[in-house]
Amino acid sequence: MGDAIIMVVILIVLIFAVKGSLKHFKGEGACCGGGSGSVKPKKPKRKTLDGPVIGRRTIRISGMHCQNCVNSVTSALNAIDGVSAKVNLKDNRAEVSYDRAVDESVLKQAVEGAGFEVVSIS
Repeated sequence: MGDAIIMVVILIVLIFAVKGSLKHFKGEGACCGGGSGSVKPKKPKRKTLDGPVIGRRTIRISGMHCQNCVNSVTSALNAIDGVSAKVNLKDNRAEVSYDRAVDESVLKQAVEGAGFEVVSIS
């Protein structure tokens, strides 16, 4: 009888663990400082550029798991003068528009400063 109770408790814990893992890998769980996961994270305000767009870059990023990760990368890139970013979790990339010359190393430092790895910039 005692063994059956222990097995039921282990089974319940295992079910919750699998459920949480699935949410995490879909980007729906509370990861990366996201809190309880019951409240949607606030998206950063969309940044508009002062001048006309003179160029665009695509940054491939590794390590993003959830909307909080996207928000961190977006905020880090948008903090650069003359840069506006749209970050896509599903594609693991950021589309960056700029209205003045921006060195690739500055973009890379911003993403890495937010805690993620730059795979490529094109």
